[in-house]
Order: sequence, then structure tokens, then C-alpha cells
Amino acid sequence: MAHTQYLKAVKITEKVYWVGAVDWNVRDFHGYKTERGSTYNAYLIMDEKITLIDSVKAPFKNHLMSRIKSLIDPTKIDYIVSNHAEPDHSGCLAEVVAEIKPEKLFASVAGKKALEAHYTFDMEITAVKTGDEISIGKDAIKFIETKMLHWPDSMFSYLVNDKLLFSQDAFGMHLAGSQLFADEYSADILFHESEKYYANILLLYSGKIKQLLEQLPSFNLDIDIICPDHGPVWRRPEDIEKVLSWYSSWCEQTFSNKAIVIYDTMWHSTEAMALAIGDGLRDSGCVTEIINVTARDRSYVATQMLEAGAIVVGSPTLNNNIFPSMADVLTYLRGLRPEKRIGAAFGSLGWSGEAVKQLEEYLQSMKVEIVAEAIRQKYVPTEDDLKKCYDMGMTVGSELLKRLNK
Repeated sequence: MAHTQYLKAVKITEKVYWVGAVDWNVRDFHGYKTERGSTYNAYLIMDEKITLIDSVKAPFKNHLMSRIKSLIDPTKIDYIVSNHAEPDHSGCLAEVVAEIKPEKLFASVAGKKALEAHYTFDMEITAVKTGDEISIGKDAIKFIETKMLHWPDSMFSYLVNDKLLFSQDAFGMHLAGSQLFADEYSADILFHESEKYYANILLLYSGKIKQLLEQLPSFNLDIDIICPDHGPVWRRPEDIEKVLSWYSSWCEQTFSNKAIVIYDTMWHSTEAMALAIGDGLRDSGCVTEIINVTARDRSYVATQMLEAGAIVVGSPTLNNNIFPSMADVLTYLRGLRPEKRIGAAFGSLGWSGEAVKQLEEYLQSMKVEIVAEAIRQKYVPTEDDLKKCYDMGMTVGSELLKRLNK
């Protein structure tokens, strides 16, 4: 297409180039709000066997091909490596393979199955596993399976001489930008987007991440550069050390003295309760945030939960159920499986009042330990009622601080 003919590859090392796509406009990534857009990163290695690492989301195929053409005729590509079969990285892969006709297409054992389940290829996919290595001329690529980070097929590829790790979705973030490297962004943006990405995409797999980080030294990888499939490239030693330390902390699911109150309200009775609980949490010594789910999206709530040790949830009863907005957020959080948290539930009612029990059931299914008796408030709370809410906040906050000080 004419509008992509000026898109150029960006040099990372003497032989590695970024040939991906920037999606400035995406704002929802299957429920994850991406207010800064995203990138779909692909990389070209210029060695004796020219190798393409990953592809891009289907609508951006022409961006990928244009950047490749700024360096070489795409049909000169010998190998393609697919580290991850999710369609934001493989959506145009079958078309690219048909156009390029590479000698070989590599994927993990599970990746081969996933790609063949998604697409039709006119060539055999070569399956590789942890420890396998292929020569591409002066350099070599070593493979490491990273199952369930965050799909069964996920895989790292390591360029041996360049000491460069293609980390697929690990160490990435949803961040569109004209800059390619992490050190070209502010530290605050990098931390926020990395934290949000981990909380919404990887929290569920924290055990696997911990295991991988513990195993990394045994793979004898001397990493100078990390090239993820989303977001900027990490190229400074201090930045690589920083992102690895973030992951080491997050995968432990440690928490601070932060507490969050998550609620929705109908006629502001539940809101009044939430504010009183928040004051109690604050006065107990906790850093507190009160989140109305109509004002904040579910991915924001998940990000705040990453550090919070206490989760207090509230809802009025509507048609014998919790508010739909709370059901949405709590279903999302439950799927992320936070660990080691404490919490409580509250809500207002008119006559039936099923919501509070349902909130507690959500917390229990999330394995959040309930440490305060639930409060069910009929209609508008009085000053005495709000005092009970304040006391709930004090109880939850005091318990959180006690556990932190053990």
C-alpha cells in the first residue's frame, strides 16, 4: 500500500533491526484499556541466514513488509521464528510465509500445534524445545520454552553473540511511541505501563514467572538487550536490571500497606459507606484509594490491586444481584488470581439485599481472607451506621499492618 512505502526499519545492533508496527489507536486489548496504544514488534536478523523473529497483527502486515523492504527483498529471508501464536503476533504469519517462502519456520512444540490450529501453511513447521540451537551463520539462536507465559506455546529466542533476548510478551508493555528504546521514555511511564501490563496479563502466571527467573542463571544467558513483542526495547544494563527486579517482586505477590475500596452505588448510600470505610483504613495507617468502578476501568483496578494487601468491595443490590459493573470487575480480578490478600464486603439494600453475600462469595473464590464482618445497610446510612463502616476500615487496616509487621 502506498501509505506504508516510507516506513523504515530501525537499527538495534549491527545486524538486528526492528521491523514491527505501531498501533497508535488501539484503546481496548480484550478488556485491557490501552490508553497509550501499543506496538506489535517484529525483528529482522541480518546474518548468513536472514531471520525474521515474529510477525504482527493482521491489519499491520503492510507495515511489516514495508520495513523489511527498506532493508532487503523479503524473499531473501531464510528463516522465520514464531515465539508466540497469539494473533497480535501471528495474525499475518501465514500470508507472510506464503509471500516470502522461507526455508524454515520455527516454533515451540506447543507453538507448532497452536499455529496449525489457527492457520494453514504450505510448509512444515519445525518444532524446537528448550536447549535447541540453530546456526544462522556467524551467530546462533538458542530457544527456551516459557510455557504459560502467557500461552502454552510461549518461547524465548536468544541471539548468542549479540547477547540479545527476544522475550515475546514478557518484559513488555502496551505503549505506542516514536521512540524505540526504553531509555527514551520517562521512568514513570515505563514503570506504570510495565506494572499495568504485569497486573493485567501476567499476574495469573506469577508462579511460572518465579520459576523461570530462578532458572534463568542455568541457561547461561548473558543478556545485553531485551526485545519484547510489545513496547520499547531494553538496552541499558541498569534498565534490564530494573525490569528484572520488578518482575522478581511482582511474581512474589508481596504487598504494601495499601488498601483499596472498590464499589459502585445507586443512590449514593453505598458511596457514603465506601468513604467512611476509606477514612477508617487511612486512620489505621494504610495508604488508601477509593475506586468507583464507573469512573475507572477494570484494568486500572487490577493495577491498583497488584500492590494492595487489602481489598474491600461494596455494592447495592439490584434485581437480587450485585451491580453489573461490580460483577464485571470482580470476575476480571478473580481470573487474575491475586494471592495473600485480606478483605471485607459491604453494601446497601432496599428490601432483599443479596449483594453483600455475593460479594463475599467473590472474595472467597479469589481466596481473599475475610477479616471483618460484612455490613448490610438498609436504605440511607445514619451517623451511627457510618461509624460502623469507619470501624470496618480500622479493623481491616489494622489487620493488614499487623501482617506486614510480622
